[in-house]
Amino acid sequence: MIFRKSVNAKWIILFVILLSGGYAMNAKENIRKIYFEIDLKASVNDVWEAWTTEAGVKTFFAPDCNIDFRIDGMYEIFFFPDAPAGQRGAEGMRIMAIEPGKMFSFTWNQTPDLPKIRPQRTLVTLKFEALDEETSRLIFLQTGWGDGPDWDKAHAYFIKAWGDVVLPRLQQRFLQGPVDWKNPSVGSK
Repeated sequence: MIFRKSVNAKWIILFVILLSGGYAMNAKENIRKIYFEIDLKASVNDVWEAWTTEAGVKTFFAPDCNIDFRIDGMYEIFFFPDAPAGQRGAEGMRIMAIEPGKMFSFTWNQTPDLPKIRPQRTLVTLKFEALDEETSRLIFLQTGWGDGPDWDKAHAYFIKAWGDVVLPRLQQRFLQGPVDWKNPSVGSK
């Protein structure tokens, strides 16, 4: 292929990269995220149902919820269902992507004590893998974090909320049964 002299070398490289099916990107791991992998004594279908149905969510995630399971449907998780609107938990969250039995993605807001960034949304993506018929792996990824002190607080909070409360309760749900919301035993420190 012959290029005129006026073509910038950066454009030539980008053109070649695009033709090869790739793209140019800095591969550094400098994007803030929350990442967990957990193995569960449950089938992929059972773990899928726990995250994607109202009955399932109430067994480990929160005492109440509102789920309209479709793209752009509601995925509201009410940790404090009797609290005033705006204080009940993950209100107004939306389902972003669904690959049945394999991947599920939804938006997530910040805690009410961070009013400047509360309206901002991060993205939670869950991947479901069968290890065998009775064991599965859940891969949890939360991205979309901003910068600054409030975002630092939110990120630190959610590392603990997911890693010390929600995901252990999911494991507990499959080992010992659903969470008793009148006396939850995991993450009540």
